[in-house]
Amino acid sequence: MDEIASHPNVRAVESALSAAGIEPRVRVLPETAPTALAAAQQIGCPVAAIANSLVFDAAGEPLLVLTSGAHRVDTGKLAARLGVPKLSRASADFVRAHTGQVIGGVAPLGHPAPIRTLIDETLAGHQEIWAAAGHPHTVFPTTYDQLLAATGAEPVAVD
Repeated sequence: MDEIASHPNVRAVESALSAAGIEPRVRVLPETAPTALAAAQQIGCPVAAIANSLVFDAAGEPLLVLTSGAHRVDTGKLAARLGVPKLSRASADFVRAHTGQVIGGVAPLGHPAPIRTLIDETLAGHQEIWAAAGHPHTVFPTTYDQLLAATGAEPVAVD
């Protein structure tokens, strides 16, 4: 567990949280959390309070969408809103190249360079939300307002 907690990606997320004025309270999960449901079950929170970090390829540029675990992203609707021909689910290599993190542990921050970020406005309805912390075994609690401020995300309806 200590080697997970001290992983460079987890430390980058903790540094980004601290820089944003958020106390980094990273939690190491006993199992990986490849889905919002798996994360919610391990944390003991509603699946809708999980902030999934989904990376899309928007005409060659990365787009990070922080969506509630209870929602699916309507990529056609979102592409039209953004004025891009289409949004494609990013490959594992694309995700790693832009976030420095692997699918299943992508955090909303702590990336090598800023990524345009959108946030599911329904996450605002939860007093506490949980997001991945840079490793498939790690998560951190935060609030919608903190996540919005820390990421510079644009609130949107994703579905």
